[in-house]
Amino acid sequence: MTAIAPLPIVDASLDEPSLAIDPALTARWLEAFLHDELIERRKIGRAVLGLSGGIDSALVAFLCARALGPENVYAIRMPYRASSPSSLSDAQRVVDATGINVETIEITDAVDGYLRHAPDADARRKGNVMARTRMLVLFDQSARRNALPIGTGNKTERLLGYFTWHADDTPPVNPIGDLFKTQVWALARRLGVPTEVIDKPPSADLEANQTDEADIGITYAKADRILNMILLGYKDDAIAARGFTRDEVRLVRRRVDGTHWKRHLPTTALVSGTAINEFYLRPVDL
Repeated sequence: MTAIAPLPIVDASLDEPSLAIDPALTARWLEAFLHDELIERRKIGRAVLGLSGGIDSALVAFLCARALGPENVYAIRMPYRASSPSSLSDAQRVVDATGINVETIEITDAVDGYLRHAPDADARRKGNVMARTRMLVLFDQSARRNALPIGTGNKTERLLGYFTWHADDTPPVNPIGDLFKTQVWALARRLGVPTEVIDKPPSADLEANQTDEADIGITYAKADRILNMILLGYKDDAIAARGFTRDEVRLVRRRVDGTHWKRHLPTTALVSGTAINEFYLRPVDL
């Protein structure tokens, strides 16, 4: 009887859905999106955006400049007294690189004026007041210039609920809302966003030494991979089997499930057969 040789051991890694994008194609698509949403659909040729000095608003500034022309893009810098001075200088790098218009409007007096009536406000409430004050300024500056405010929130932040409701998510058009943070980095490199902006740790800049990843509790690189698999229907065990701890998977899953309400318009009680956004829809809503 002939001896059977043992089968070789194959170290096969588990497949994982890719987050890779084609940056050149994505840039062309998003520029066409902005042109269509502003000029074709709304007949508005100007855009206003809040320029924080971070990578998300920097990327949106580059996309708007390419889609609408830099002379039609207005960046508003809105520092609070606790904001990092480097945020202003990094925002200026974006302005210099794109040629867009810029104005700085300090929000300290407006924020502190309200907070004098809310002495018990903790850091979270103060951050929300700052975010909503910035959006108030952004919409008013848009009305001043007959322009449309443009959103700058990315898909990772939106899924994790890492934004202020009726603030960061308020603008009617957002070109990067379907891009994970790691995809934002890839596209920013393609478009030439200054390296100082790309390479610094992402931060909401609401208090000293704050970083997004410390607030969230996981790196964007890991969060994006987990989020991508959650969206594609992977169970927690299957995600953990691809190199994550169960605590990491639970953290991301809990944030997605617990903030689902923030990604919807206010819930309206139905008392008729013609409720807006339920039964009364137009072709552009579908």
